[in-house]
Amino acid sequence: MTGMTAPHTSFSPADNPRLGLRERKKIKTREAIRTAMYALVTEQGYDATTIEQIAERAEVSPSTVYRYFPTKEDIVLTDEYDLLILEELRARPADEPWPVSLRHVMHRAIRLGAKDDPVVSRLRTRLMVEVPAVRSRMMESMSSTGRMLRRAIGERTGRDPDSLEVRVYAMSIVGGLMETSMYWAEQEHEPDFNALVDRALNVIEHGLPPENH
Repeated sequence: MTGMTAPHTSFSPADNPRLGLRERKKIKTREAIRTAMYALVTEQGYDATTIEQIAERAEVSPSTVYRYFPTKEDIVLTDEYDLLILEELRARPADEPWPVSLRHVMHRAIRLGAKDDPVVSRLRTRLMVEVPAVRSRMMESMSSTGRMLRRAIGERTGRDPDSLEVRVYAMSIVGGLMETSMYWAEQEHEPDFNALVDRALNVIEHGLPPENH
């Protein structure tokens, strides 16, 4: 899910045997581009890093970078985990309450992301907070993840995924988790991220707690 997991982990979606060879190759190319970008950003900063430099480091052409990522900001924000999250949601027991399934899958995504280099994970969320262009693109990209969640909710509950209620609920989840990632970065990555996600999901499920909670 956009903004929720690390850009590359030791458990890569490219290793998923259920994916075809062509799709696994595409994922490996996207991962190589992300790895190149984060190395360059660490060395020289976000603004100084160009698509041409990223392409050279990843050993692909600039046109290949643009084919996979329309903007530099998309390299920061997108990952390969939306489909895996959707698979995980579909695999949960049919009679399991939706909030329980959602909490399980979110923590699953966090565990995958935690396998990554923590320096890279923190850099990613810091860029979301500090770079206006990344923040702006993040707001635009939320709709794609929201549509994915709407499909999952519709499949699980039998509700119309295009209904107002499902749309509002899905976007409350996406927006809440985005804010959780940004809050984590703003707090110098000190709080436990799992605990923060639980707090966010509690608000989504139960509403705003009393002020002295």
